[in-house]
Amino acid sequence: MLFVSSSKAQKKLAENIRERRLQMELTQEGLAERSGVSLSTLRKFEQKGSISLESFLKLLSVTGGLDEIVTALKPNKPNFKSIDEVLKADEKITKKRGRKK
Repeated sequence: MLFVSSSKAQKKLAENIRERRLQMELTQEGLAERSGVSLSTLRKFEQKGSISLESFLKLLSVTGGLDEIVTALKPNKPNFKSIDEVLKADEKITKKRGRKK
């Protein structure tokens, strides 16, 4: 497991989007226009890594990688070999709720 702080991950994501933008030979203005993200938001993201999820996904839809992110976050499904394994798994599942404060 890779241990990366959230701030380092944000900066790395910003670097990756910037790199993709440059590979596409897009200016910040061009990417902002194509994605619908304001230029100031894009500049702040590339400098500090701070951006909303919606804006980040808009940038990914233009620069590529949106499908990869969605696929990477898909929950793992167990591979069952028999109906007995399915039934045993159902018995182990307990529903949990968050606590009310």
